[in-house]
Amino acid sequence: MADETVGIVGAGIVGLATGREIALRRPGTRVVVLEKEREVAVHQTGHNSGVVHAGIYYSPGSLKAALCVRGVSLLREYCQERGLPYREIGKLVMAVREDELGRMENLYERAGNNHVPELRKISREEIREIEPHAGGIAALHSPRTAITDYRAIARAFAQDIEASGGEVRLGFPVTSVTRVPGGIEVAGTPAGASPADGPERVRVDRLILCAGLHSDTVARLAGDGGDPRIVPFRGEYMLLRPDRTHLVNGLLYPVPDPRYPFLGVHFTPRVDGSVEVGPNAVLALAREGYSLGRISFEDLVGLAAHPGVWRMAARHWRTGLKEYRGSLSKAAFMKDAGLYVPEVGTADVVRGGAGVRAQALDRDGTLVDDFRIHTAGRVTAVRNAPSPAATASLAIAEHIVGAVYDGRNDV
Repeated sequence: MADETVGIVGAGIVGLATGREIALRRPGTRVVVLEKEREVAVHQTGHNSGVVHAGIYYSPGSLKAALCVRGVSLLREYCQERGLPYREIGKLVMAVREDELGRMENLYERAGNNHVPELRKISREEIREIEPHAGGIAALHSPRTAITDYRAIARAFAQDIEASGGEVRLGFPVTSVTRVPGGIEVAGTPAGASPADGPERVRVDRLILCAGLHSDTVARLAGDGGDPRIVPFRGEYMLLRPDRTHLVNGLLYPVPDPRYPFLGVHFTPRVDGSVEVGPNAVLALAREGYSLGRISFEDLVGLAAHPGVWRMAARHWRTGLKEYRGSLSKAAFMKDAGLYVPEVGTADVVRGGAGVRAQALDRDGTLVDDFRIHTAGRVTAVRNAPSPAATASLAIAEHIVGAVYDGRNDV
């Protein structure tokens, strides 16, 4: 009989990595992962661009900085052990205007504080040696930045959980969380079950919430409060036509604007040989709003009722309009992209897929940048885990398990 049963809500890469970590570190503990979809890694993990970030962007001392750098080494080792794709194709963070050089220098100093390996500043001429078709007047070169397949990694994590005697229950949408003496009762209606039978109840000793796009609603079920609120941002991609993918060797990124948590339109080779251009960042009209026409009135009402949404809109409406123009017009979308690879134009791309980012928002309208994890008694809630959460997933799992069993709170 198991010494303890730990429930995890959400079978994305963070939830599955956490279940795997518990199974490894606490033999005798049974892990039960509850996922509303019929397969793992359907949402943020399954729409991830596949980049393994080196830790360039994140504020020194933040959880993102610490866990990203740790997560890279763990992820590389795991992929090697499991025979999963992991290709260090390198990244250029390119300045295309003189006024970006100061921000690039600040980024270089930040990356040094984060111990990003082998990062160096390079000139216009050195850019052309690495990327003959790239624009840019200067760049940071991160040769160890890699690409992988996060959905395949998530499936491998699920296999590890099941091999340890745990369970990944698919098609189990959680509808209530009740604290009971000595544990927690999680209720849901499994796919295919008759509503007349009522909800099925799963009793666990501890519960970890890794619900991604629904992290705030599931946290409220567990009594963790309504803030921060999840605001869904859709990121849309173009794809280079197959006969134009030779124009890009590695990852090409802009120097980010520190006012926003998004990195801007960039070029991303994938492990399947395709090259994505994007994403933009537009407010989605549904938590799972992967297309412009996908609208959830329930989600819209929830957003409209939150004061932080209006404060955010007042600060960033001009940027929002620009992003929507890119969503509606291929020419507008590719305007900035052409600064980084001047030979690429609208005729060289086709519309690709889209993902939705679960962006946490505080009531004052501040977009939450760092990972945010709350532990209260037997419940631990991951309230914000945006990029680089996939890169850092194994390190986040270590951190969560420490929070669950060592009692660290509100990190």
